[in-house]
Amino acid sequence: MKNKIKLLFSAFLLVLLVVSCDKLERFPTNQIERSQSFETLADAKSWNNGMYARLRGNLYGSRMFTLDIQADQLNATLTYGNRNGSPHRWTEFLANTGILQTVWLGYYRGIADVNVAINGFKNIKPSDASETAELSRYEGEAHFVRALYYHNLVVRYGKMYNPSSAATDLGVPIYLDFDVTVFGERKSVKAVYDQVLSDISVAKSKLASVAGTAGATRLSIDAVKALEARVKFYMQDWKGAKTIADELIGSGKYPLIKTAAGLKAMWHTDSHQEVITALKVSNPNELPNVNIIYLGFISATKNFAPDFLPSQWVVDKYDANDFRKNVYFEQKVVEQNAVTYPGVWAVNKYPGNPALYSGNTNYAHSPILFRIAEMYLISAESALNIPGADALTPLNALRTARNLTALAGITGPVLTDAVRDERFRELAFEGFRLDDLRRWNLGFTRRLPQNTTLINTGSDFDAMVRTASDPKFTWGIPTLEITANPNIGQQNAGW
Repeated sequence: MKNKIKLLFSAFLLVLLVVSCDKLERFPTNQIERSQSFETLADAKSWNNGMYARLRGNLYGSRMFTLDIQADQLNATLTYGNRNGSPHRWTEFLANTGILQTVWLGYYRGIADVNVAINGFKNIKPSDASETAELSRYEGEAHFVRALYYHNLVVRYGKMYNPSSAATDLGVPIYLDFDVTVFGERKSVKAVYDQVLSDISVAKSKLASVAGTAGATRLSIDAVKALEARVKFYMQDWKGAKTIADELIGSGKYPLIKTAAGLKAMWHTDSHQEVITALKVSNPNELPNVNIIYLGFISATKNFAPDFLPSQWVVDKYDANDFRKNVYFEQKVVEQNAVTYPGVWAVNKYPGNPALYSGNTNYAHSPILFRIAEMYLISAESALNIPGADALTPLNALRTARNLTALAGITGPVLTDAVRDERFRELAFEGFRLDDLRRWNLGFTRRLPQNTTLINTGSDFDAMVRTASDPKFTWGIPTLEITANPNIGQQNAGW
């Protein structure tokens, strides 16, 4: 009898062990194994939706405004509370600063998702021509997003593209598959750009039949062309960049806004006449990152406590007739430490779309990926570098649309300055300024604040001087990546 009991108990333990092991090998009921997530077009759509959500999370907010905070257009107020202080001051901007890791991880996590999707889409067998077309679109969008992420990464953490040294300049690691055991080494700047162009080529093929429309919330062939124009512009492929920019301009689908009311509607209520792509947002579940640092509305007093204010010389760059002046800026009553200062210019480019909040503003807007004004600026600046090319026509088209007079009879350095000034005005506070200075090999001097009594002053603030050779124009590889990745190799100089 004892032996029978032992045998029965042993059998019970064996069954228990088998059942337990089976349970251990099962996925949680609210998850599925990766290979099972690419079986139908509905699966592909889920991955596509996730990709767009991740992209929305990698745009605007600190991903954008940090680049402007670091440059020369803004002053930190007395009550900025050291929010985003490290990049603004430079001296304490170190490899362990949070924003370096936030941007790095954000892009690479997005790339990891895209890599899984690109490889997984190959397992899906569409049932008809309609499904084939839709799956092809998902594939094209994935390659576009990977190209965008890698371009942003190499611009931020690698040297600016120099045709004579790009093959040896350090860029960033390239991952095309999802494998947590692989630690990538830094590839050359050229290698990263080659990958970007390769992904753009695939996206162009897959999205060729997806026509662009003003204010599109999904990617189109025109979005791919806009990215390609920007990438070639950064590569100093002036002819290639200008050709694509002019093609988009010539399509007539994205007419420049020519009224103050129209410009205000674009920036304040997300009216997208000249926008090539702006991501979908909705309240409350699909809200974007926000550029909250510029206004700081105080509901109790109806005053404003921004973290950063534009310098007076920046506001003065805009002629009184320029439609942009009273759209990008607004005079506010600014409150600092219970003291009020009336008539202070604040950045008002992102006041919040009322359709996305109730009550007080949440500063939310549909994130703009590309707009036609950038193409006019790419065309004009590229023309400066092409013998015999016409820079004045695209420059004047943008100027007159914004209610400035057309320029005539200028060449050489005067024309170059005019093109750069227009880029300064049009793209202010959109995250371009720091990299424009890098591309032009220019340093900067912060100067002429509006009022020194309501800002932080000194050599780390309103009197900062930085030469073009300062290594911190290029961001350092995050400390966490240096520590965790044995193959990352060399840190950027000065970090």
